[in-house]
Amino acid sequence: MSPLDAAFLQLEDAQPGASLAIGSIAVFEGPPPARDDVRAALAGRLPLIPRYRQRARQVPLDLGPPVWTDARDFALDDHLRTATLPAPGGDRELTGLMGAIMSTRLDRSRPLWEYWLVDGLAGDRWALVSKVHHCMVDGVSGTDLYRVVFDPTPEPGPGVPDGWRPEPEPSAAGLALLAARDLALLPAVQVRAVAGAVRHPASLARAAAATARGAAGLATALRPTGASSLTGPLSAERRFAVARGTVADVSAVRHRLGGTFNDVVMAAVTAGLRSLLLDRGERPTRHRIRSLVPVDVRAPGEAAIRDNRVSCMLADLPVDVADPGARLAAVRELFRELKAEHEAEAGAVLVRLAGLEPFPVLAPGLRLVWHLPQRTITTVTTDVRGPAEPLYALGRRCVEILPYVPIASRLRVGVAVFTYAGQLALGLTGDADTASDVDRLARGIEVGLAELVALAAAGSPDVPGAP
Repeated sequence: MSPLDAAFLQLEDAQPGASLAIGSIAVFEGPPPARDDVRAALAGRLPLIPRYRQRARQVPLDLGPPVWTDARDFALDDHLRTATLPAPGGDRELTGLMGAIMSTRLDRSRPLWEYWLVDGLAGDRWALVSKVHHCMVDGVSGTDLYRVVFDPTPEPGPGVPDGWRPEPEPSAAGLALLAARDLALLPAVQVRAVAGAVRHPASLARAAAATARGAAGLATALRPTGASSLTGPLSAERRFAVARGTVADVSAVRHRLGGTFNDVVMAAVTAGLRSLLLDRGERPTRHRIRSLVPVDVRAPGEAAIRDNRVSCMLADLPVDVADPGARLAAVRELFRELKAEHEAEAGAVLVRLAGLEPFPVLAPGLRLVWHLPQRTITTVTTDVRGPAEPLYALGRRCVEILPYVPIASRLRVGVAVFTYAGQLALGLTGDADTASDVDRLARGIEVGLAELVALAAAGSPDVPGAP
């Protein structure tokens, strides 16, 4: 594993109430298929996802990061579960089930994933819930799994020939010896990395300047935020809610009022968080809500690589701005400044440098960080673009995909944004004890987006910076 992949396991170990699995609900039209049919379809795709038959092994004494080894006792039936929603099978029942599923940690003795076949949905529908540990995938690579597991047309694709034979699992002593070897070779790897960098001095100078500026921005953003009820100790249970919109509406706002697709969505999220604070009787002042915003740093063509390749920006969302148009303008300016400061680039460099550090030195520091009660981030907002064209499973069309993001480290609320086939879905995760009102956040986001759509349709909105 990379240090970033390993960090998600260490965070889960350090915080007993956290389950660091990401997930989604894919809702399909038509009658639900038989479990055996779903099982056969998954079995036909397993050779395309080698990690689904591997488990994470800790290296003794933290001599190296955890490693992936073949699970000799792998059984697909251990990873395919079923559930039936109680009547009437609407959003409330579906999101309730999702909260319960995602509250439970994945079994570390097995490959870290599972699917749930869910029937009983209203409107002659069914769902497939995916749950995968964050140490295996991030939002982008997790989304690419849809293209592997599902079909691009109603005609089911053929299964892939499977000649899998598990490799012998190394012993603990064997893992320690391999890690010790890698430690001995690490200085040579570091020298090659430095030599490769100095061969391009101009690029190195530009990268160093951008990294220094971004690191300074990240350091400034690490000041504590204002106190609010959205941060604090967490329970082990989660609540889940959903907000919806359309890609067409967001695009119309973007073209009429200015900014990027992400700016419009983040303005709606900001409106929802402002509304939630007001509902709780709290003042939405400046620097009250700082969101960690993951940024994909993959090179083109790397979406299928199954690991975490993300950096981040830290955004102080303007929840103090009441006017929808002015709020969008403030969000647009905020993210323009964050991009100009190169925070994401600096974070990516720091992650790469961590990969050149001895893991026995790195691991204790990470554990210490995870045990400390952070007070610099209030929430997480992750935005992933899904397939633009419909997907199918066993001939049934997927009508929507609802994303789930885990929360930990005193973050009582998390927001996952996902686009699929012209639809916009936001999955809201809340701590069951302290943020069970995430449905209010969902409605606030929908109202915030509707306000922007109305402004865009007004003809001549008074929005600073609008084209």
